[in-house]
Amino acid sequence: MIGDLQYPEGATPLDPNELGGLKHKHVTTQGELDQLEQANIESGLRWLGRQRAHVLTDAFAVTLHKRLFGDVWDWAGTFRTTGKNIGIDPVHIPVELRTLIDDAQYWADNKTYSPSEAAIRLHHRLVKIHLFPNGNGRHARIMADAVLDRVYKAQPIDWAGGYDLQRMNERRTAYITALRAADQDDIGPLMRFVGPRNDL
Repeated sequence: MIGDLQYPEGATPLDPNELGGLKHKHVTTQGELDQLEQANIESGLRWLGRQRAHVLTDAFAVTLHKRLFGDVWDWAGTFRTTGKNIGIDPVHIPVELRTLIDDAQYWADNKTYSPSEAAIRLHHRLVKIHLFPNGNGRHARIMADAVLDRVYKAQPIDWAGGYDLQRMNERRTAYITALRAADQDDIGPLMRFVGPRNDL
């Protein structure tokens, strides 16, 4: 059984049942878990690179999470059923995801925002909904980049800026602060966090 997990600020702690969903029972340390998850994410990114599916669908959002985390967690790609330190009431997740996907498609169809701002807003709303027990930030960043690539034919965002966003550092602190501002309807700090882009 895995020992004491270290959650950086803004991360979602797993409850005992969710921890029980770990597929690799030999894992006992945070470092081992991090390595497994990173390998799974890299595999998921290779899968994403081969996909030609339309990315602005509920099904794609769910499948992407399963591909990114499904080799490690048996609940990957399954909406959370428990309350967390952030996120909406789990009963509202399917409707809120559908609303967000519809909004994002509307933004694309009507050029409501620049490509980067549309991706940033999509990312924030995914994190705010908090679809899954864990991995929401990583999923939301990859989903936003997939939308930039497939829908807008634009370059991905450099979210990490040379840092590890899974660890506490100044970049993660700025990221969490910007997300909290966006929760209060101030998207400006998140736009500044992303930094200058050709389409902003």
